[in-house]
Formats: sequence, structure tokens, C-alpha cells
Amino acid sequence: MSGQHLERNHQPAGRSGRRPATAGGRDSGEPWLPSSSSEVLLVTGNATLQAETERIAAAVGASLRTVVDLSAALPVWETAGTVLLGSDIRERPPRRRAPSVLLGLSGSGDSLWHLGAALGAERVAVLPEAAAWLAEYLGASRDPDTGGLVLGVTGGCGGAGASTAAVWLAQEAAARGVRTLLVDGDPRGGGLELCLAAEDTPGLRWPDLAGASGSIGTGQLSDSLPAAGGFTFLSWPGSRDRPRDVEPGAIAAVLDAARRGFELIIIDIGRGTESLTSFAWDCDRILLLAPAQLRAAVAAARLLQELPPVDTALVVRGNAGSALDGPLIAESLGLPLHGLFPELRGTAAAAELGRLLEFGKRKAVRRFAESVLQLFDDGAV
Repeated sequence: MSGQHLERNHQPAGRSGRRPATAGGRDSGEPWLPSSSSEVLLVTGNATLQAETERIAAAVGASLRTVVDLSAALPVWETAGTVLLGSDIRERPPRRRAPSVLLGLSGSGDSLWHLGAALGAERVAVLPEAAAWLAEYLGASRDPDTGGLVLGVTGGCGGAGASTAAVWLAQEAAARGVRTLLVDGDPRGGGLELCLAAEDTPGLRWPDLAGASGSIGTGQLSDSLPAAGGFTFLSWPGSRDRPRDVEPGAIAAVLDAARRGFELIIIDIGRGTESLTSFAWDCDRILLLAPAQLRAAVAAARLLQELPPVDTALVVRGNAGSALDGPLIAESLGLPLHGLFPELRGTAAAAELGRLLEFGKRKAVRRFAESVLQLFDDGAV
């Protein structure tokens, strides 16, 4: 992995705010290769959705074709650059690519997210609230630059070490010249900045961005965030005060800006429903970290059902003897094995004392991080 290139082997799947918390099928058949067309296809018989979307498309100069049902959409479904599907359409054509965005109206409730999961939609947008986001999305969809890679890290069970792994991966990527952003995706995790001993480092935290919406300048974002260990980070506050809630639209705006400004965005997702909904669906790839233990493997299998249908790989935490268990656990989960996360004495204390970056310089840690990052560079996920 160089500072100039990060290999991406599938279409990015950034999200427009809150994604469904139920994963669709993980086997999507033949991969879809995007065409060069910039035409936007809107499939809906809902007059309000039609009017809202046509207004937004006209404002950004997007070429929009509107059809009212699936039969009319079939001839152009695969060749359109972007497919927008109204929530009145309850299915997609068999063996066709998933819709880019599922559109719904205010008051749809949780049914919209469940429908999005069932259809495998890459994103969900509620209009008119998400009008600014959709305008930006349609404008950006004509830009061939897909931006940085978003890598999510989550633990298959509590205490798996996902936060530690995320820090060490960010540290190693930065050491190799990659513009890296580490994102704390768990508002209930106590604040990732504490592991970095960076709670007093000047810069914005998530609550400071609660009112963000629309387009955020990449320079504006990177210049306003704190840094540690050679990488930029965005954390929830490491304090006892209940943090201010950040709306899905603000999270989406921040992550879209992060894609444009960084080569690698590593998200410590956490395991809660709120974190998975807000952050996991924005990831291009996910690392699932699990100890080499039976209960951990069972818990990881359950969590896997809640993850979005994106490239996911397993990292097993343990000592050298765990290398024998890793392939068995990976096979039971149906995931590729991406390495062994070293079991180092004193790691928990280092995290508690804010010394993870010191541990990140150890040979065993660097070997682990290098091996994982090299696999991404080779497109092996």
C-alpha cells in the first residue's frame, strides 16, 4: 500500500444517513460492473416522489429518466448510471443489480429501512429531508473519482479488541504515507480519544458536527479535526457527560467529505444497533475480529447477520497456537481469514493508560497491520 493508491475491488457503498439494520443476502450473484452512462433512472409511480426527485435532478443538471413500474424500467435498468427506486416498488427485477438509492417520504417509519434491506439498496433517503443529500449524491455520481476506501472494524463479541486493531491499522497506514482518518463509530464506547491519550488535543469531536448537513469541504473537515500517531481522528468525547446526538444526515455529510479528503477511512464501528445502523452501512469493507474461542465464534456468527452485504473478512485474536484455529473459525463463518491479531501482554492496560500508540510500534503489531493492509492493496478482500 502506497500513499498514492488504495485498491478497491467493488463499487463503493457510502450511505445517505440511516441504513436498514437488517442485512440483505450476502451472495449477490454475478458482480455488477457499472456502465459509463450518467443517466439516472427513477422507478416510481408516486407522483410526490417523482416531483421531488425531478426538481432535485434539475437543480444539479442530472439526466433523469422516470418510469412508473418495473416493466418499463427493464430495458434501461442495467445501463443507467444510477437507479433510484421509490418505496412504492416492492421488488426488483430478478438477477438485476440492486438499486442505488431507495427513496421514501416522511412518515414511512421503520418499514422503509426493512424494505431497503430486502432489496439490497445501497442507500436509503427520506424526502424531502434528504433533498440536499440527494442533490449532492446525484452530482457526485457523475464524477468517476470514487474517493477513499472506508474500512470498518468490529468485534464479533465484547472485548474482542476491535478498537485496538483500528488504532494500530490507522497508525501503520499513516506510517506508510497513506492519508488516514480514524473514526470512532461507537457513541457508547467511552471515547476512542482516550486510547490515544488525545482527549486534550484541539479539534472537533462528533457533537461539534451535529448540525452538519449538505456538502462539507474536504479541507474544512481535515483542518478542523485532531491528529495523533500521524493520522487524523474523529472521536466521541472521552467524558462522563452524555454526548449530544448526531443525526444520520450529519454523519453522512461527514463521511462523504472524509471519502473525498482521505485515502483510507477506518471506522471503529462498535457492536450496538445504533452504531451498526449509522456506520457499518457506509463501509466498503469490514474486518470482523474474534478471539479463538467457541462462544466468540457463535457471537460473531450472530453479528454477521446484522452486517451489510459488503466484503467482510475475519481476523482471529490469539497467540501463535490460535493460528491452527483460525481457518476452522473462518470456514464456520464463511469468511476469508485475514490474519492473526497478536495477543500481547499489557495491551488492555496500555489502552486504559492511553499508550496504544506506543504498543503499535512493536514488531508483532506492525507485522499484523502490514499483512492486513497489504491484502487490501492487493484487492484480496
